[in-house]
Amino acid sequence: MNVQSFAAEWIAAWNARDLERILAHYAPDIELVSPLARRLVPESGGTIRGLDALRSYWSRGLALNPDLRFELVDALESVSGCTLVYHNHRRQLVAETLFFDEEGLVIRASAAYSA
Repeated sequence: MNVQSFAAEWIAAWNARDLERILAHYAPDIELVSPLARRLVPESGGTIRGLDALRSYWSRGLALNPDLRFELVDALESVSGCTLVYHNHRRQLVAETLFFDEEGLVIRASAAYSA
């Protein structure tokens, strides 16, 4: 997988606010861990499991953030994954570590945000 190409498409999908295009990067059994998930979906404990739950979570997140926009800082390659470093619309520095299955879909993701 070309991490730079993946990162460019991932950022473009988010900036287009196209939920189905965003979700196309993720496997049906995706597991996302995020402090924002803990705030928006307290009962999740910060872990969103499955594509339907992810669709619901991000649908709500997009609705709550009409100015959402990401600016890629770097895409770092790792074994079976990558870490995308970017600024969000609040100018926070964000790092998302993504792990891929053999088909190139994200099966696990973990997000971290600057204070």
